[in-house]
Amino acid sequence: MWVTCMGGRARLYLLGFLPFFPSTCGSDPPQSCIFSQVLNVGAFLVVWISCLRFQQVQDWGGPCALNAAGLCLGLLCALGASLVGNFQQNNQLETHLFGAFLAFIVGVVYFWVQAVLTHRVKPQRGRRWIGPTRFCLSAGSTALLVASILGVRAAACEWTLALTLFLLFGLFAVDFRHIESCSLRLQRQAPAPTLELGAASTQTLAP
Repeated sequence: MWVTCMGGRARLYLLGFLPFFPSTCGSDPPQSCIFSQVLNVGAFLVVWISCLRFQQVQDWGGPCALNAAGLCLGLLCALGASLVGNFQQNNQLETHLFGAFLAFIVGVVYFWVQAVLTHRVKPQRGRRWIGPTRFCLSAGSTALLVASILGVRAAACEWTLALTLFLLFGLFAVDFRHIESCSLRLQRQAPAPTLELGAASTQTLAP
């Protein structure tokens, strides 16, 4: 369960991070090992989804600057999830809180960017409900984030916020449903031209 540590509020405000803690259940082994592994896998999936979404919006002719900003925010969100999992609250509090900042606040901003991109770049085939749904879920995430910061039923809000972010990432399945394949290709650099044996350049000097 995610809990709010009342005694640490002053310290957190001084640090400039969120006034809540993730659950202490993932602080001690073996739970911390499972917690870290799950969030590492999740972070990898977030990176993959962010890259796919960036390429998709680019192919659809979306705004380049906003699309690039979305990619950066998605990668930062993935980094935050990894930091939360690998730097437990009882071992490295400041890094843990910085990871929570990236995972939650930057994650919410990322989905606001995606909501704007969905509005600017209409879905290619059907599913016109995806834009309003993404907008409503992003607004709900923002409300839950504010409630968590204010300490209003923080534990319930944090759990609901995390599940809403999972749902928003899962919603990309609707956008990706027309992707048939995705491949990574490496192009070998062409070798530098070399002179064959016996071929020599000659120059005629003027007398």
